[in-house]
Amino acid sequence: MKKLDHVDMQILQILQEDGRRAYTDIAHQLGLSEGTIRSRITRLLQDGVFQFVIHPDPEKLGLHVQAIIGLTTKLGLQNSVAEELSKFPEVRFVGAFSGKHDLIIQACFHNNEELITFVNERLSQCEGILAADVSLELKQYKDSFSFVRDEDVAI
Repeated sequence: MKKLDHVDMQILQILQEDGRRAYTDIAHQLGLSEGTIRSRITRLLQDGVFQFVIHPDPEKLGLHVQAIIGLTTKLGLQNSVAEELSKFPEVRFVGAFSGKHDLIIQACFHNNEELITFVNERLSQCEGILAADVSLELKQYKDSFSFVRDEDVAI
């Protein structure tokens, strides 16, 4: 993978703001050719620097209950538990962490009953889960995938 330069960071910042921006608009904004923008974006995609995704609002999809669930796993089974949890459609995120919990997942549900069923029927059937600590999101202050900051692209 080629090291990211100032132009790559500028392109990423623009796409963070609006991933539907036309290559011609980006080229005009940065004073470069459309071909340069197209080839750089292609390279960034091929190198796995970013991907185009749709980030829907769970609340607007009727998923009114969002939970963060910290899991304690049996030694040696963390990976297999994580792989199994990754297959569940309710689960949006699975990560291994240091600290109190071995795995932390984020999952979305239509209502509290679905969450209860998920914990009592789905999680309880996963071999290797010893304990689950469920926290409900009461209010969301930020949900962003914007990692490129102004200081990252400053000259």
